[in-house]
Amino acid sequence: MELKRYPKNPILAPTKNWWEEYLVFNPAATIFKDKILLIYRAQGKDRISRFGLAASVDGFNFTRSEVPIFKGDEDNKYERLGVEDPRITKIGDTFFIVYTSASVYPANVKKKKFAPSLSSEVPWRVRVSLTTTLDFKTFTRLGILLPDLDTKDGCLFPEKINGKFLLIHRIYPNMYLTTSPDLKNWTNHQVLAITRKGMWDSERIGADPPPIKTAKGWLLIYHGVDNQKIYRLGLMILDLNNPNKVLHRSSKPIFEPEERYEKEGYVKNVVFSCGAVQKNSELFIYYGGADKVIGLATVSIREVLNTIKLG
Repeated sequence: MELKRYPKNPILAPTKNWWEEYLVFNPAATIFKDKILLIYRAQGKDRISRFGLAASVDGFNFTRSEVPIFKGDEDNKYERLGVEDPRITKIGDTFFIVYTSASVYPANVKKKKFAPSLSSEVPWRVRVSLTTTLDFKTFTRLGILLPDLDTKDGCLFPEKINGKFLLIHRIYPNMYLTTSPDLKNWTNHQVLAITRKGMWDSERIGADPPPIKTAKGWLLIYHGVDNQKIYRLGLMILDLNNPNKVLHRSSKPIFEPEERYEKEGYVKNVVFSCGAVQKNSELFIYYGGADKVIGLATVSIREVLNTIKLG
């Protein structure tokens, strides 16, 4: 199986707008009123992450908002350093956007950082948060989902299973699955998948776009990092009725940094996706390249499923 890079990548890059003149990356994706929408993470020189909006008819060429559509709540101690890495799930007519709230622990709290940092020993505090929208103009915050956990890479399944919402998230270095009847009370925390020593996903793993329902199971694109800090993409298939059961997992990555815009940027050697949409028979996967720009890769859904052998 081969993901095909769009030859005109990157499709989005920093602009002269103050809030996105430094970095533009890690977009969520969905379809709204026959257009593909991206909610992307952007930073200006203040290094605070905010979300911008981009829209496209064809999935390749995008128009962008002039101002952020969503930013951290200044009165929320958990979001004072911004909002990061959104994932969009549509359930009914509502779009649920899971994102990471960023802050640091107070100086008087002796708290280890949540995971080895690529650049520093900053005691980051990260929380999985949720907001909803019907029109991508107004947003209703539902708050932090797991208030006592340093966790990120959160995404919701696109439907309830056994009457409950399902959330995938990452407590370093592994992926977890938890359930809730009401998006407020989360229980039944279970390990979904762990890192694999000596492989391309040996250092940390996390979910990328929300799971996609297929005939073979829930298709989950995920990222893995090795001990050289190279970010790659792989696949899992989760059981439709019992998603905690992994039916298939990539032995090799399906996508890795190759182009200059993926190897050189704010963080070297990164491909990281937060969003994918189905367009006709193709899967459009939008990803951040080197935490600096946004690229697009496509693949036939049939090709993906044909390469997956179960049992």
